[in-house]
Amino acid sequence: MAEKLPVFVVDDDASVLKSLKALIRAHGHPTFTYASAEEFLADYDEDMKGCLLLDVRMPGMNGLTLQSRLESKKSSLPVVIITGHGDVPRAVQAMKAGAIDFIEKPFSDEVLLESISRAHAIIERGGPALGDAEDAVERLNQLTPREREVLDQLVLGHPNKMIAHELRISPRTVEIHRARIKEKLGARSLSDLIRTIMAARAPSSSLMTSPNH
Repeated sequence: MAEKLPVFVVDDDASVLKSLKALIRAHGHPTFTYASAEEFLADYDEDMKGCLLLDVRMPGMNGLTLQSRLESKKSSLPVVIITGHGDVPRAVQAMKAGAIDFIEKPFSDEVLLESISRAHAIIERGGPALGDAEDAVERLNQLTPREREVLDQLVLGHPNKMIAHELRISPRTVEIHRARIKEKLGARSLSDLIRTIMAARAPSSSLMTSPNH
């Protein structure tokens, strides 16, 4: 049996740390918890191997700052951002800065474990892979102009009501567009949508053509 991926959890909420530690360890992963970004940095070693679950909003050094510090240290730890309601724009920023995923509180056990599995796959590959650029471009070009507008708002972290106001459509119409976008892009979550966009914008991909419908 393959050795389980170590998981490092950084969150200032003691109850979150306790529950995540119990869950992750129950699935066989060595788990190490830290109550602050500063505490994690004090323990950080460049030889650390594993997945980092990182809360985006913490007193003192926040998750984005820690992520930036690790990047400056050439860290190879795949980062999964944990975000609360209202912090989606920060999570999007984190993904653009190299985080492999983000999950929104409250999240299911399945969602968390899927993110950890994705991190493990990245480590085994020896680096992140955003996905096939040409495939991402092809899927994005299936969207209608209005769906592209909704998608642009989604990746900014805007909620349905704000998108509806911005585009002068009803919140219900926004919900319908969101469902169609997810279906066309084969996405289960907002982080999946962001990965598709980032893949399409990868240097190796051709420029996206405008939707012709």
